[in-house]
Amino acid sequence: MVKHDGGRIGIAAALVRSAFLVNAVYAESAREYGITSQQGQLLCVLMAKPYGMGELGATLRLAKSSLTGLVDRTERNGLVERRPDPQDTRAVRVALTRRGGRIAEEFYTETCRRIEALTAGFAPAERDALAALLGRVVLDNKVPAVFLGPGEEDAGDRGN
Repeated sequence: MVKHDGGRIGIAAALVRSAFLVNAVYAESAREYGITSQQGQLLCVLMAKPYGMGELGATLRLAKSSLTGLVDRTERNGLVERRPDPQDTRAVRVALTRRGGRIAEEFYTETCRRIEALTAGFAPAERDALAALLGRVVLDNKVPAVFLGPGEEDAGDRGN
């Protein structure tokens, strides 16, 4: 049985329900761009730099077969391409195509706008406090950089 405490919910419920809300906004935005949520996530990751398949699988936390299928489908849509890895002739790197880069930028900008609108009623100090606390949760739990904040750069080399 769920107990209500004057409109307050516990940390577990708050985090799970906020993740559900953000995922719903993300999925709606993706649909409007003709992509799946997973393809949107892939495009956002690749905005930082091209990735090798192993590195990409670890970042997205996907099994090899799931990642291969995701990259195959996204490649068929002309949004990503496989390129030879300059460091390892046996490997490939996945990169955005020109069209993929354009869609990734538009999708990212629109998704940020929609997610930020969720806190439109907050005072600037409240937004800053929420960002700081959630940022700590993300960093303390070593969440991969699957969605960078505005002005934030991936630690990896953009040139690869």
